[in-house]
Amino acid sequence: MTGRTSCVLIAVALCFLFAAPAGLLAQSQGNAVQPPPTAELQAALRDLWVGHIFWVRNVALMTKLGNMAGAKVAEDQVVQDARDIANAISPYYGQPAADKLFGLLAAHYGAIKDYMTATYAGKKTAQAAAKVKLYANAEEIATFLSSANPNWPKDNLLGALQAHGMHHVMQIDALNAKDFKTEASVWNEMKGHIYTIADVLAQGIEKQFGSQGS
Repeated sequence: MTGRTSCVLIAVALCFLFAAPAGLLAQSQGNAVQPPPTAELQAALRDLWVGHIFWVRNVALMTKLGNMAGAKVAEDQVVQDARDIANAISPYYGQPAADKLFGLLAAHYGAIKDYMTATYAGKKTAQAAAKVKLYANAEEIATFLSSANPNWPKDNLLGALQAHGMHHVMQIDALNAKDFKTEASVWNEMKGHIYTIADVLAQGIEKQFGSQGS
């Protein structure tokens, strides 16, 4: 799949996400708090999600360069960022939901790392297996999030998350080939894509718990 194709897929998916109905009743979330203004929530989620792609890229780059100490530092940051993303939903959905999301994000990273390891070793069968894990994990995350918020339709989340996974795959492939021009292009697409997903998540929370969801 080319970078252009992945961008088309994510654009189509996000058109549906933004068109999701806001009038559906949300499940009771106990002591869920009133979210901050959407722009503030978007900024916070953008920061967290761009941290995810930044540190995963550093793991892939440091590993390719043979700098395992640098890779370890980056991986620690990947784990911390996953925890921070998960904890960001705890005020709305509770700590058990945050813990569940952390586990799913950890599995997302695990599949990416498996793909990276297989790619750098030239093991095509293992590459294919890692892609299967990545797609299966995307479905698990989409199922989990859509069950929590009716403004996040599963099918559209799934398309968005699968496209996100393909950005990781394309980035690793480019780094492995030392094709840094392509990798730069993938990074720009990936960053714009993750910002849009963060915005959609923020808007979904505001619809469910803010003035429109009350």
